[in-house]
Amino acid sequence: MIVVLGSVVARADTFDKVLALSQAHVARSRGEPGCLSHAVHRDTEQPLRLVFVEEWADAAALAEHFRVPASHGFVKALSALLSEPPRLTVYDATLMQADAHR
Repeated sequence: MIVVLGSVVARADTFDKVLALSQAHVARSRGEPGCLSHAVHRDTEQPLRLVFVEEWADAAALAEHFRVPASHGFVKALSALLSEPPRLTVYDATLMQADAHR
C-alpha cells in the first residue's frame, strides 16, 4: 500500500476557494482505480493549512492518479492561491495490524 501525506497553506483571502477545490479533488480521486481512501482535513493549530491523507493500492495506481489531467488542473489552480509551496510525501507502507473497525 502507498500512503501519501500532503499539505497546502492558503492565504486568508483564498482559503474558501482552496477548500472547495480540495474537496472536489478528493471526491474525484476517490473514484479512481486503486484509490483506497482520500481525504482532506483542516489543521486545528494552523487554520489556513489543509492536510491530505491518501491510501493507494500500489505505486502504479498513484502514478496513474498523477497522470490524470484533472490532478494537473488541481495543482495548477492551487498554485496561485497558496502562501507557500505545497508539501507532499509518499510512503511505501506495510499494514502491521488490521483496523478492527473496518
